[in-house]
Amino acid sequence: MANAGEVAHARSLADPAGFWGEAAALVDWVTPPETVLDDSAAPLYRWYPGGQLNTCANALDRHVAAGRGDRTALIHDSAYTGEVTRLTYAELLDRVSLFAGALRRLGVERGDRVIIYLPMVPEALIAMLACARLGAVHSVVFGGFAPPELAARIDDALPKAIITASCGIEAGRVVPYKPLIDEARDLAAHKADAVIVLQRPQLTADLGEGDVEWGDALEGAGPVDPVVVDATDPLYILYTSGTTGKPKGIVRDNGGHAVAMAWSLPHVYGIGRDDVWWAASDVGWVVGHSYIAYAPLITGCTTVMYEGKPVGTPDAGAFWRVIEDHRVNALFTAPTAIRAIKKEDPRGERLADRDISSLRTLFLAGERLDPDTFAWATEILGVPVVDNWWQTETGWPIASSMRGLDPLPLKVGSPSRPVPGYDVRVLDEHGEEVAPHIEGNISIRLPLPPGTLPTLWGDDDRYLSAYLSAFPGYYATGDGGHVDDDGYLYVMGRTDDVINVAGHRLTTGSLEAAVAGHPAVAECAVIGVHDEIKGQVPRAFVVIKAGAEPDPEELQREVIERVRDTVGPVAALRDVRIVPALPKTRSGKILRRSMRAIADGREEPVPSTIEDPRVLEALAPLLRGDT
Repeated sequence: MANAGEVAHARSLADPAGFWGEAAALVDWVTPPETVLDDSAAPLYRWYPGGQLNTCANALDRHVAAGRGDRTALIHDSAYTGEVTRLTYAELLDRVSLFAGALRRLGVERGDRVIIYLPMVPEALIAMLACARLGAVHSVVFGGFAPPELAARIDDALPKAIITASCGIEAGRVVPYKPLIDEARDLAAHKADAVIVLQRPQLTADLGEGDVEWGDALEGAGPVDPVVVDATDPLYILYTSGTTGKPKGIVRDNGGHAVAMAWSLPHVYGIGRDDVWWAASDVGWVVGHSYIAYAPLITGCTTVMYEGKPVGTPDAGAFWRVIEDHRVNALFTAPTAIRAIKKEDPRGERLADRDISSLRTLFLAGERLDPDTFAWATEILGVPVVDNWWQTETGWPIASSMRGLDPLPLKVGSPSRPVPGYDVRVLDEHGEEVAPHIEGNISIRLPLPPGTLPTLWGDDDRYLSAYLSAFPGYYATGDGGHVDDDGYLYVMGRTDDVINVAGHRLTTGSLEAAVAGHPAVAECAVIGVHDEIKGQVPRAFVVIKAGAEPDPEELQREVIERVRDTVGPVAALRDVRIVPALPKTRSGKILRRSMRAIADGREEPVPSTIEDPRVLEALAPLLRGDT
């Protein structure tokens, strides 16, 4: 008997308009689309042109109208404050529609942009949904980014308003947010009309001209009805992390996104409207957008929003406590989180007094799932541990075992096979498909399915050049890998210079720009090296300017501080090493790939274009961490 997932995948490729036309029935339309896929401007494809809807109405209003207003929509659990907040669909709708009214009073209308810089609090989801209700375009920025990164996003999105908090909370410390916003506004050329500040009791922020407290913004505001928008109108912009210069804003549309969210949660993850779903991520990342906010609420289930980390807040049993307390049916997190728990509690003793019988599945994504983590989690939890692979750009999984159809057997090291909508091929450098087990460039044949990026914010040309030019007719994922004889995909890592720190993608260019700004540094290279907990961490190699004689410990401290101030603490740079020279080609290109290979203990031929092999040989002990 044919596997239901395979049948669905084959049909989605043979008849994408028919497949996704049927899937469109999962959302409520004000004006149903007459056309499913518009390929008239290929490779700039558009899904559901002519259709009209409102994403917020699909996430909230329709469930209340269907008599499910008493169903718990959101559980907010803070390990830092010890508080738990539960909001039903009716209560969340009331808060969202009222805050949308507050935004409208401040001049925010359909098509305007709003930057959201908030910690993991219910107001973050309320702000996102309120923007969607107005037809405004939100851009959530992760709270770990420093003012220069914030300023770049402000100048690209040109927001009408900024929504922030007085502070965020981390283990053992309070992080002031308002000074970061103030500095970013000083750096940015664009000046937003208003800044709304959520005052948290842990730290009260001083307000300046144009600032308004969240509560004051609500005074005199009335609830607003959802604004009808076109399916092809943007819902949000999500900037890829670690960018320098002009940031790269991933656009998500309203129609295709709503359909992808409504289809993926039940079919890929096996979660229905009576389930409790927990994506342990941050709203500043794509997982937070897709699977903390939109997919669970559009589906009509309960979503858990957690402010905390798996260890230290308060202990390695924090995740198990949340699963027990809220009867979580499926957990989605990064392998980093599970590795951290494993390191602190290797025998799983914190599970002994916890009832996690509600848990059916553990989903892991964001970085490579190593065999040890897979085996450990499978053994102590006794549930399927399902790897799934996707990107900020795609917004939902490219490859996974389909838990809502016929789940595939799990293979260690593979996120299984491509899911419906994704025609995944492994290509060589000439764009030819390679045989199984041969590593190449993982690419997706166009058109991409609904919910993926239709373009970059304000820059079609950059979208075409960055993603669609390497292999005409294909979207280049930037990841390398291979397939096996059963069609299982193995993702081996980035083909460009990107470091994946605990699931957070950071370009080496942004880190090197910060390191090179130190007055004693002549040149530098940053590579990602293996880390037991975070997957990868950056290691910086610096060449000192002639005549400079900095103290090595002082230099390391200053460089780390520069990176933290410029890129943000998310960069996690802790290791700075002084070297006499960097290995280069004769044309002056630094051989980062060779450096990474040595650091990872891999055998890889040294390029024949190397300028001086002795430089790389001398650097090898430092790359391996021998000294």
